[in-house]
Formats: sequence, structure tokens, C-alpha cells
Amino acid sequence: MKLGLNLSFAIKRWIEPERLAALIADDLDTQYVQFTWDLVDPSWPEATRDALARGYAKAFKSAGVTIESSFGGLASYTYNHLLAPTPELRDLGKMHLQNAIDMTAAMDVPAAGMPFGSFSADDAVNPARREEIYKMALEAYVDLTRHAKKQGLSMLMVEPVPLATEFPSSAMDALRLMKDLDGQTDIPVRLCVDWGHALFKPLFGDKADMDYWMEICGSYIGAFHLQQTDGLYDRHWNFTHDGIITPQLLSDFWDRHDLKDQTCFLEIIYAFEESDEFVLSDMKEAMAMFKNV
Repeated sequence: MKLGLNLSFAIKRWIEPERLAALIADDLDTQYVQFTWDLVDPSWPEATRDALARGYAKAFKSAGVTIESSFGGLASYTYNHLLAPTPELRDLGKMHLQNAIDMTAAMDVPAAGMPFGSFSADDAVNPARREEIYKMALEAYVDLTRHAKKQGLSMLMVEPVPLATEFPSSAMDALRLMKDLDGQTDIPVRLCVDWGHALFKPLFGDKADMDYWMEICGSYIGAFHLQQTDGLYDRHWNFTHDGIITPQLLSDFWDRHDLKDQTCFLEIIYAFEESDEFVLSDMKEAMAMFKNV
């Protein structure tokens, strides 16, 4: 299993580029990471934003760590983006991802991704409005792939989220999005599937199963997010916490589906109140668990 780290665990803690790069390479002994936009906001002024982003890219390269992709974080997820109820909000959502693409290109990182978007409460239960907004979002996303290609990116990624008000949420939603984009985009669009999302039983029931996701849309999965969960909420627990996923289960899954190219990014989100000492110790313990599988 190819294991990497989403940098969500580091936000508000280890934000100096050289310090974070050394922590990843030395303390956590990890080669592959996914950069989070919670460290550098794509909406910051371009010159300052890109200078800060390049600083991280340079530090990680010097430490021998590869940034495989950049991804939306907690701040980005707050907004409805491409599925928002008004044209103004949808335009801002498109601008958000365009800015992130530009920042990713400035880092010489080949891929960027985020959840597709969220409907409003009223639009979510109106099939006609859902379809109308979805079709507009598809057009906007195709435009964004053209921009991404011009900027030198080779892939965009979409993360399914376990909320009925969002799209895609289910494996069938994800398959529809991938097929609707297939052949229309200038670069490939793939899924970044989160284990904690896919195993969300209150929404998916007996289809809360990663083998089912592989059956339905496995050929479109470009990467995974990995978190411990109980299947009842989107926990983002570390694997030092009891839950329904084990390192051995993951290893068996990798072997069963003969996965080779996809990176599984450990995406752990801690309460801000946790001490830095605890977070680092907890991350070290989890990484050691996976290295022993």
C-alpha cells in the first residue's frame, strides 16, 4: 500500500515550510504528501499566495518529500461553490478552484482537487433545480479543466462527500459525474475517495462498503483519503482510535484489488485544543502501525 499524508494534521501548528518538511521527512518518515489549502488560501492576493506556496514546494523538495497534489481543506469546504443557489455564488466557487489551480501550478504540483459542491437546503430537495444547477456546474468544471491544462496540471480530482445535499455523495453519483465529464475535459478528472465517507452507514446503508465503491467506480479512483471511523459520522480519527478500519483490512483491500498507482493519504483532523505534543506523538504512533503491516 502506498501511504502518504494529507497535511490537515499540521494546520495552525507546524506552518513554517522548513519545519513542516523536516517533520514529515524525519519524524514521520513519509515521502508522499497532499498539500492542504488550509496552509495557503487560494484566495489570498496572487503574488503573496504564490510566493508562500513556492516556499512550501521548495522546502519539501529539499527534504526529499513529493507533493503529489493539492486539496481543499476545512476553510474551502465551508462554501457551496459550483452547486450554490445563485449565479454570483457559483461564479465565486469557480473562481476559488481556478485560484487553487493557479497556486498549484506555481508549486509545480501536477494535480488539485476538492469536493464538487453543495446544494442549498431548498435546492437539494427540488429535483428540477438540482438538475439545472448540476448541468451548469458541469459546464463550469469543463472550463476549469481547460484552464488547468494551460497552467500545466495533469489532473483534477473530486472528493465525494457523505451528505445528501452534496454531489457526488454515493458511488452511483460519483460514477455519473465521471461519465458526464468523460471525453469533455482537457485533462483527466478522477475521484479522491475518503474511506470514512464511503463507509457512512446512515446514508449508504448496506452499500457503505469500499469493495462496492470499487465495483461501481473503481476505474475512476485516482487517490484515497484515509481516516478511522465508526461508520456513523465523518470522524477523521487517527488509527490510534478504535473503529471499524484496521491497517490489515486496508492492506488486504489493496492486494485484493491489485492497486499500484493510487496513494492513500492519511487525513487526520484534530481538535484545535489538542496539544502539539499529543498530535505529533499520535501521528508517529499511527505511521508506525502502518509500517508494520
